[in-house]
Amino acid sequence: MVAAARRLPGDLLVVGHTVIDRYWDVRTLPTPDRTVPVESVRVVLGGTAANIARAASGHGLRVGLVSRVGPDFPRAFRKQLQAERVDIGGLETVRGERSPTCLIIEDGRGGQMTLIDQGAMADASHAVLPLGLLHRFPWVHLTTGDPAYQLRMLDAARAEGARVAADPAQEIHYRWGARDLRRLLAGSELFFGNESEAAAAARLLGVSGVDRLTKFVPLVVVTRGPKGARAYARTGRSDAPGRTPTHLRQVTGAGDSFRGGFYAAWVRGAPVPEALGEGVEAATHWIASARFPRRKGR
Repeated sequence: MVAAARRLPGDLLVVGHTVIDRYWDVRTLPTPDRTVPVESVRVVLGGTAANIARAASGHGLRVGLVSRVGPDFPRAFRKQLQAERVDIGGLETVRGERSPTCLIIEDGRGGQMTLIDQGAMADASHAVLPLGLLHRFPWVHLTTGDPAYQLRMLDAARAEGARVAADPAQEIHYRWGARDLRRLLAGSELFFGNESEAAAAARLLGVSGVDRLTKFVPLVVVTRGPKGARAYARTGRSDAPGRTPTHLRQVTGAGDSFRGGFYAAWVRGAPVPEALGEGVEAATHWIASARFPRRKGR
């Protein structure tokens, strides 16, 4: 299966969370009823949609972002997105709402715990869709967010002739039900998830294995941590082996970086194994550096 690009101003529109990420670095993760000291604190731009958009843009794609934040969203983060050549015409500021915020606790060895305040992304079921953006992008990537909003975006994107990828990420465990997920996959050409998320999708849809998800969507892309990545198509399976990073800088965000690398290959028409390999390479780079790639000349 190879993507066929349309001659449009953009390449990829990413729909989902833009988040204020507050990192607390610890030596060990706390166990129940125990306290551990915080070694350092960081506040950075994050969120699945924002990260995927930044990663894909860094690989040279023309990327747009659709997301909802509050008036408290830092001006510096907005400027950062613009500096990284992400079109933020779809970044809506919702009055009276907080910006989505994550508290991420990491132990420096790959272990992490996350709490999220959904803020403006909690209920977007009646939010106005940015329909003016859809005709500019051949691919729409639907990641975390209010399922009702994402399904409305799905219908609008399909009406414009766009091709859709489904990527509920960790929210598949607590925001998606079987009926909505079935509808999401029925209108999508790709499904993304890590092993846990793909297994959850299989359970929700009542199939015996992740490979059986191809009954609902033509291509299933599964990230597998140190084992690399795997794709299931109706014609067979493809694998890309894992790579050992030179350093372990940060694990959170590796999946988003994978997607950026995958799309860089996919949009130009690369076959599945090559796209998987570029995704793994991008994720490995992120783990070692905690940086998305930057286009030449930036």
